[in-house]
Amino acid sequence: MNERQHKWLERAQKDMQTASHLFYDHHPRQLEILCYLCQQAVEKALKACLVLYDGEFPLIHECRKLCELCARHDTMFEVNLIDCARLTPYATQARYPENEEITEEEALVAVQAAQRVVDFCATKIMQNEGN
Repeated sequence: MNERQHKWLERAQKDMQTASHLFYDHHPRQLEILCYLCQQAVEKALKACLVLYDGEFPLIHECRKLCELCARHDTMFEVNLIDCARLTPYATQARYPENEEITEEEALVAVQAAQRVVDFCATKIMQNEGN
């Protein structure tokens, strides 16, 4: 793994670790923050993969679009499209108080979806190291 990929993936994993901690170990739960961190984790993990495939990525925050770009290189990324679409709104929804409150059920879904995508990206990157 090159240094740039490593940095993106490491930050994704740290965001995911923090989101998980906020959901499972912190009370009262900070749902907006942890959902935002879930979106950020997935965005960064996908950008790590785009560094692997393209060396670059667009400066966007739409996880679904980033996943679609990864799928151009490896169609297996398509299994993540629903999770990525589900997480994309948290890039902004969680930051603005005018938006609807996030429920604990929605937060659990976000944590689980983000973990799946981050783990998937980490596996793809590790597999590439073996080649």
